[in-house]
Amino acid sequence: MTSRPAGLRADARRNREHLIATATEVFASGDRTISLDAIAKRAGVGSATLYRHFPTREDLVEEIYRDQIRPLRDEARALLASEPPVGALHAWMGRFAAWATERRGLGDALVAMSATGRFGTGPVCDEVQQILGELLDAGARAGQLRGDIDPIDVGSMLAGLLSVAGGPEHREQLDRMLAILIDGLRIRAGAATGRAGPGLR
Repeated sequence: MTSRPAGLRADARRNREHLIATATEVFASGDRTISLDAIAKRAGVGSATLYRHFPTREDLVEEIYRDQIRPLRDEARALLASEPPVGALHAWMGRFAAWATERRGLGDALVAMSATGRFGTGPVCDEVQQILGELLDAGARAGQLRGDIDPIDVGSMLAGLLSVAGGPEHREQLDRMLAILIDGLRIRAGAATGRAGPGLR
């Protein structure tokens, strides 16, 4: 996945910023069918320029939303301070689903990345993975959640739920499926109590 590159020439930096601004307008309009080539044309740059900065649609979508997800980390910590870890995890997943639904194209990008095994390798997915890591670690320490859970797996499952019930009209169904997912993460007799992998620092 892409990251904000250091040392770009001024013209390359302007092209990148203009592509991001143009794509942001496109996705905000709700047009999920417009191609990357069409976005490049609208931005006034060549397709090769776009693909050099953003090889896939998912790369571009993640770059658009990379800064907007960071407040969800604070929400996770606030939930942990006020609720048991299981409840905090459940509530945060619901908030993340609502956040993704409001950002057109993001849910589709997360689903696409999950389907190809790429979940966990970009700015938005990295942040989701770290937040889930903190919530899962807290649950394992409290003896409420299994300790053998990989945040990437949970993130992929969450993306899968969004692919089925990501729209606001499916919120009741999503809530039911989230409850089933949370139940599967609860600790069982004889389950592992420690989990490899870092959470948030």
